[in-house]
Amino acid sequence: MAHFGVVAPAFYSHFNALAALALMLIARGHRVTFLHRPDAAAWITDARIGFHALGADRYPPGSLAASLRLAANPGSPLGLRKVIVDMADTTDMLCRELPAALEALRVDALLGDQMEAAAGLVAEALGLPFISIACALPVNREPGIPLPVMPFEFGTGERALKMYEGSARVYDWLMAPHRKVIERQARALGIPVRAMLHECLSPLAQISQTVARFDFPRRNPPRHFHHVGPLRHTGGAHAGGTLPAIAGDRPFIFASLGTLQGQRFALFKRIARACRAMDAQLLVAHCGGLNAHQAQAIESAGPAGATTVCAFAPQQAALARADAVVSHAGLNTAMDAIAARTPILALPIAFDQPGVAARISHAGIGLRASPRFTGAEQLAAYLRRLILDPAYAQRLAPLAAQLAQAGGTPRAADIVEATLGLNAHAPNEAGARA
Repeated sequence: MAHFGVVAPAFYSHFNALAALALMLIARGHRVTFLHRPDAAAWITDARIGFHALGADRYPPGSLAASLRLAANPGSPLGLRKVIVDMADTTDMLCRELPAALEALRVDALLGDQMEAAAGLVAEALGLPFISIACALPVNREPGIPLPVMPFEFGTGERALKMYEGSARVYDWLMAPHRKVIERQARALGIPVRAMLHECLSPLAQISQTVARFDFPRRNPPRHFHHVGPLRHTGGAHAGGTLPAIAGDRPFIFASLGTLQGQRFALFKRIARACRAMDAQLLVAHCGGLNAHQAQAIESAGPAGATTVCAFAPQQAALARADAVVSHAGLNTAMDAIAARTPILALPIAFDQPGVAARISHAGIGLRASPRFTGAEQLAAYLRRLILDPAYAQRLAPLAAQLAQAGGTPRAADIVEATLGLNAHAPNEAGARA
């Protein structure tokens, strides 16, 4: 049996997805250890998963919370640059400290999140096999496909292609601090120099939480690229508590802005006003982002029963019952909404969320709006459209069918084991490219 190391950005959603895969591998007899800054250990809540702290002298207690606050709301170009510098500093630390830690722990292979270049760089330097996991939209680049952080609709005309190329150049310029770290560490590790995340991916296997129908149409994905759908904990459908009572004679809306954006009190208020205007029931899950006073202010602002506000809700159960979901366009919520065949009102805020929202629009399974400028009246109009127009549910059906066949966490574990020759399971090539 193998000992896997896991290297990923210190974001809860990434750790949670990879922990699901880790537990599946552990159930098959393997060992799994996450390696990151000390504060990230709080996200490893199952004692079967190991954690090895790195960078203790560089990242004192409480530093991760400060980094997450900045990432959630950079606020200005200077703030955005600080986020990029923080990302670069983390990659630098991991490249410096991972080699000794992996050798001391006797790690046999790495599972590397696509968003953390250190996994590929260090694995190549040590001669370790590694598999890339796209917990967010895949960073794989292809001519004619906009970068996942861009809000552009898909197009094949000259104007669209020029826009994609120009935006990629701007993005690469903004990412200069990270590029310089990747280049410097590649030299230090004695491997061929590269500069960008997409140049640090596994040549053996790449696993994505998406399905092909959701992404923009790719012409040349790597043959070892596998769409498996969401990586979820088995038996975890009811995590987050129970649903409130829901009346059957009024629309029911579920609203969540994810674990990083749940502090957006003003946006939640607009969503609540929109739902009250259409006499819809609303469940808000703010993931701990609101204080008790803010939560009460939203819940008490309308007629009794119009709004329920909580920190966490059973997302899959809520989506299965909801007539529509209002989301920050996080990939996890989008995939869960597809599985539940629930139309999406996407309010993208940061990271790859603009790209997810563009794909929601392209697939015709929802609408997107501005989280800053769209008022309650327009939000209500969008929600009415999503609920009343049956075309959204019709277009969700084939995506949901493909998602149901994608394999999820068990198939991801099959691919990992088969790629490393650990069992007889072979990844289905048709499914990988489907």
